[in-house]
Amino acid sequence: MATGEEPLLDEIQWRSPQIAQGMGGIHTNTVLPYFYESPYYDRTSNNAILSSQALYNPSMFHIVATREAFEGRLRTMAGLEFMVTHDPSNGGQNINNSGVWVIRKQNRRKRPGQDDEITSLSLYFVVGESVYMAPSVGNILGGRLLSTVTSLTKFLATASSLPIFTPSLGYTYLPPVAKAVSTATSLQTTQASKESTPLPDTQLTLKSSKASHLSEKASLPNDHSTGLLADSFRLSTTYGAEYMDENPLVGEPGSFILQKSREAAAQVQAQSQAAVKSAVVAKPSAPPTPAPIPVPIKTEGLPAEVRKGKAGEKTPVTPGTGGKKRKKSKVVVGGEK
Repeated sequence: MATGEEPLLDEIQWRSPQIAQGMGGIHTNTVLPYFYESPYYDRTSNNAILSSQALYNPSMFHIVATREAFEGRLRTMAGLEFMVTHDPSNGGQNINNSGVWVIRKQNRRKRPGQDDEITSLSLYFVVGESVYMAPSVGNILGGRLLSTVTSLTKFLATASSLPIFTPSLGYTYLPPVAKAVSTATSLQTTQASKESTPLPDTQLTLKSSKASHLSEKASLPNDHSTGLLADSFRLSTTYGAEYMDENPLVGEPGSFILQKSREAAAQVQAQSQAAVKSAVVAKPSAPPTPAPIPVPIKTEGLPAEVRKGKAGEKTPVTPGTGGKKRKKSKVVVGGEK
């Protein structure tokens, strides 16, 4: 992992013209050895193990002589390795090429009876004598987003000073441009103004006539204003003590109180008393109620049993009275006896 002093590997470019010249240039058999000299190379990979074994074991020299033999031996091993995935020289047939070599850092895991499982870790590009490391997807997205946000920030800072507000047009982003007046129109306006310009004596005469007309108009009475003033005094005198509401508002704004005026209360009380007195005077004296006239009971023509029953319902005689009959009192009708 890079420290604070060392730059990140995907932010540097490595090249060594002296090493490339000593190898006879960059071609299909020297691209991997040239890559081994860069800081991107891992000394613990299978490539480093085979290269060190070939230095001390002459029988393995043919393995490192060509790239095809070297990569064929790497495919028989498991672990970390560097493989060329793109050869622009087409296996050495195109010697004079200006293409890009692609080297992949990968991890190989052997599976019995199945193909090897390969996990890609990073990619490197060899362009001429320069070697680059491909950035990760996260770094690419982070760089693009940072570039987008920076551009938007600059745009908003610039656009914030553009809006112009006017009551007639509202918000606009461009200053209003005055309409250009044509030369012919301006000449006609100038000529017309020259023709309508009065002479000095004529201008003084017009000013004096206007002043006299204004003084005469001011001296004349305004009948309409006088009528309005008289009408206002009349309404104030007639309805000055009346209210539109029986409970007028009393107090200050924000704390109004509904209170019945004393004059309205006294007026209502006087009206009620007058109504009572008029009702008493207008009511006539009622005549005396006549006494009820008893209706005599007729027993003639009734059966004997009914008459006996009627006679049996008489009040019993009190002992000691001798059974004398009481005289019937006569009813006085109309004051006659």
